[in-house]
Amino acid sequence: MKISKIHIQHFKRFTDLTIEGIPATTKLVVLVGPNGCGKTSLFEAFNYWYMSKGFSTYSDKEFNVKEEDEHQFNNFNWTSFIIANIVFHDSTETGSQDAIKGKFYFRSAYRNEPDFTINAFKHQQDPKLIMKYNLMSTDATVSDNYQRLVSTAISGLFKGEKDKKLVEELREEIIGKIRDSLKRLFSDLTLNGVGDDPLSNGSFFFEKGTVKDFHYKNLSAGEKSAFDLILDLIVKSNSFPNAVYCIDEPEAHMHTHLQTLLLNEIYNLIPKESQLWVATHSLGMLRRAQQLEAEHPGTVVFLDFDGRDFDSSVVITPAQIDGTILRRFMQLALDDYADFIAPQQIIFCEGNPKGHANPSFDAQVYTKIFGSDHPNTAFVSAGSCSEVSNKENESVKMITQLLSNSQVIRVVDRDDLSATEVASLLTKGVKTLSRRHIECYLLDDEIIKKLCALVGHPELESNCLAAKAFQITNSVNRGNPAEDMKSASGSIMVDLKRLLGMTRCGNTTESFLRDTISPLITPETNVYKELEHSIFG
Repeated sequence: MKISKIHIQHFKRFTDLTIEGIPATTKLVVLVGPNGCGKTSLFEAFNYWYMSKGFSTYSDKEFNVKEEDEHQFNNFNWTSFIIANIVFHDSTETGSQDAIKGKFYFRSAYRNEPDFTINAFKHQQDPKLIMKYNLMSTDATVSDNYQRLVSTAISGLFKGEKDKKLVEELREEIIGKIRDSLKRLFSDLTLNGVGDDPLSNGSFFFEKGTVKDFHYKNLSAGEKSAFDLILDLIVKSNSFPNAVYCIDEPEAHMHTHLQTLLLNEIYNLIPKESQLWVATHSLGMLRRAQQLEAEHPGTVVFLDFDGRDFDSSVVITPAQIDGTILRRFMQLALDDYADFIAPQQIIFCEGNPKGHANPSFDAQVYTKIFGSDHPNTAFVSAGSCSEVSNKENESVKMITQLLSNSQVIRVVDRDDLSATEVASLLTKGVKTLSRRHIECYLLDDEIIKKLCALVGHPELESNCLAAKAFQITNSVNRGNPAEDMKSASGSIMVDLKRLLGMTRCGNTTESFLRDTISPLITPETNVYKELEHSIFG
C-alpha cells in the first residue's frame, strides 16, 4: 500500500490539513517537527480511518474531535463531522471492508514490556483483525509474539511438508531471521532460542559476552526496544504483506548509532509493496533517511510539521531533501541543546569521512594534544584542503548554523601551497599549518628524543634519529618531497619500535602516532608552541 494524499478536517490537532504529492515510488516517509506539532495526531487520523472503514468502529468523540471545533456540531453527528480521507496509489486494494483489514500496521512510541515468562499458551488473534483504540497507550507485544512464534512452530510439526526437516532446520525457521536481524544491530547479542521448555518457563534467551542463557528481562532498555520492533515486524509481516507501517518514535531508548542501524533494518524488513511512515526526532534516523534516498532515489520523503498553523487550512508537500532542509531538521532535533553542548571553538581540519579506515586521524591527534589546555575546543574532520576551504561545504555550514554561538576556525595542511596561496586562504579565514602535515610535528626530532627518554633509552637517541633520516632518504628516492613525513612514517614507526623494544604501543602507523606519540607533544615543547600558534595564534 502506498499513500498518495491525505485530507483531514476537525480531527484532534487539525482543522483542515492536506498532505499531497507523495510519489508512488515512496517507501519511507519521515515526519519531522517538535513535540506537540501533530505528528502523532496524523497517525491517530490514519488509525481513525482504518477503524471506521475496516471495522465500522469510531472510538469516541472526546478523543477524536478537535476541541476548538466542537461548537460546529451536535453529539448525534460527530462521526460525519470529522473528515479523514486517505487516497492510495492503488485504490483497488481498499475496495471493501475486508480488503481494508491488514492495510495498516501501528506501533506507538510507548513500547514497554520489561519482563515476561510464559507458563501457559492462549490463542493469539490474527494481527490484522486487532484494533488499536489509542496510539498513546502502552504497546506491549513481546510476550504475544513469543506465543505466536512458538505456536506456529508447534502447529507446523503436524504439517506433512516438514516431515523430512531436521530439528535444527525447524529451529532455524523459527528464530533465524530474527537472530540475523538482531545481530546486525548488536554485534555482541545473539538470540539463542525460546527456552528449553516454552510450555512452563517460556521466554527469549540470548548469548551475550560469556553468558550463554541471558534472559530477555536482563536486556537493556535499548536492546528491548529494538528487539521488540524487529520481532514484531518479522512475526507479523505475513499478516501485513501490503500495508502502511506507522511507527511513532522508533528511536526510543536508543543511542544515535543504534537509531541509524534500526531505521536501516526496518526499511529492509517491511514487505516490498508496503510503505513505512516514521515520526522521529532522531539525528541518526534523519541522516540515514537521507542516505537511503541517495542510495535509492525516489523512495524517501520528508514531511515538515514545524511552524504550521493547524488552526487554519494547511497543505504539506514533500520537502526537498537538500542540505538546507537537513540542517533545519537537525536544529529541530537538537533544539535548545545545540547551545548547551556547543564548544566555544570549532576547528575544522582535514580528514575525509568517506576515506580510509581512520578518517578522523587529524582531529583525533589535535584533540589528544590540545584537549587539556583547550577544553572548550572541538576538532572536526571536514574533508580535503579544498573542502575545508570551501565556504559551501555542507558539513561546515550545517555545524556552523547549528552551533551559531561557537567560533569557527578552518585549518589546512601546508602541503605544496605557495606563500601566495597561504596568504589568499588567510583572507578567506582559513589558516595553514607551518609544516607540510601533522606527521611532521609528530615525528619531529624533539619528540623522538622525548620518546627515547620515556621508554628509558635516552642513549638510543642518535640511533633513532639516524633511522628516521635513513627512512626519509628512502622516501625521497621513491619520488616524495623531503618534508613529506607521512610517506616515511610507517617505516619510521617500525624502526622506532624495533630499536626501543616497544610493544603494545599501536598496531598501525596511525594508532602509534595518535596513542603513543601525540601525548608527548606537551606545552613545554617547541613543537607544541609552533603547532598551537598555527591553529590558535
